[in-house]
Amino acid sequence: MRQDQIHAAIRIVKRAIRRWQEPVVGGVARESNRDPFRILISCLLSLRTKDKTTGEASARLFALAHTPAAMLKLPLRKIERAIYPVGFYRTKATSIHAICRRLLDVYGGTVPDSIDELVTLSGVGRKTANLVVTVGYGKPGICVDIHVHRISNRWGYVKTRTPDETEQALRRKLPKQYWITYNDLLVPYGQNLCQPVSPFCSQCKLTDVCDRVGVTKSR
Repeated sequence: MRQDQIHAAIRIVKRAIRRWQEPVVGGVARESNRDPFRILISCLLSLRTKDKTTGEASARLFALAHTPAAMLKLPLRKIERAIYPVGFYRTKATSIHAICRRLLDVYGGTVPDSIDELVTLSGVGRKTANLVVTVGYGKPGICVDIHVHRISNRWGYVKTRTPDETEQALRRKLPKQYWITYNDLLVPYGQNLCQPVSPFCSQCKLTDVCDRVGVTKSR
């Protein structure tokens, strides 16, 4: 995919994803009026967990507490029970306590709006930090999960080995007007159409511009 083709590609993806459910963290953001804390915690829960499980776990947890101070008052076991069966639920419960403690001790209970500060929180990597900054604060950032990494490389738009490399390549190449929404677009596209194995290329409107890098079998 050439640089001048990215605008048309984004328009096509926007139209395609209207038929699918929005990513769970996007739903949490919308329902919470883009509360950075709930976005942060739901994104942490979503790691290595399916959207349906993440959504249900987030709802149970936020029904108990939705601020750092209130969350810290919950016993660890209660948090574990609320978020089960998300992946690594015990580790994530411990991270939630540690995050809340640091938010209260260092940031006055407010989630920082800086990627460099967010990645100092327990269990928070660049993907989560970028999501909080973009969705929670509306600041420039590119959230790169496995879908964004895979599709950007499959298109031939970037040539990278890891999500972190993809983020840096996109920061250099992707027009800034798409930074905040890029993840929201490519996640449902990757979940439903441009799947990891045997993507639905016959249904995709991007076949003329997609390099299909690494695609050996498609439907």
